Amino acid sequence: MKTHSADKKGVCSNVSTLIDFQAVNQSALHMLPALLGRWLPDGKKQGHEWVARNPKRSDRKPGSFSVNLNTGRWADFAQADARGGDVISLAAYLAGCSQYEAAAMLAKMLGLAGDAP
Repeated sequence: MKTHSADKKGVCSNVSTLIDFQAVNQSALHMLPALLGRWLPDGKKQGHEWVARNPKRSDRKPGSFSVNLNTGRWADFAQADARGGDVISLAAYLAGCSQYEAAAMLAKMLGLAGDAP
C-alpha cells in the first residue's frame, strides 16, 4: 500500500493522516467521467478520452488537453510540463495544490473513510 504522511512543519496543512494513494486513485478512476464533467465541463468524450480546453491557460478550443478514461493518464500536448499519470495528479494540477492535498480532497469527495483529514 502506497501511503504518504505530512510532516509537522506546515506541509499539507499540518495533516498527519495517512492516505492510500492507490485506493484513492482506483476509486477516482471509477468516477472519472463524473469528475471530469465537474472539473472540465466544456469537454466531451471521444472514444476512451475526455477532450477539453485546458483551464490553466488561454486555450481557445478543445483538442490538445485530454484525459484517458481507462487509465487516468492526462496531458496537454501544447505544454511539455502539463502531464500526469493518474487522477490525483490531474486534480492537483487543476486545483494548483500538492498531490497529497489533492488525494485528501478526492478521498473526502469520494467518501473514503479514514483516508481524508
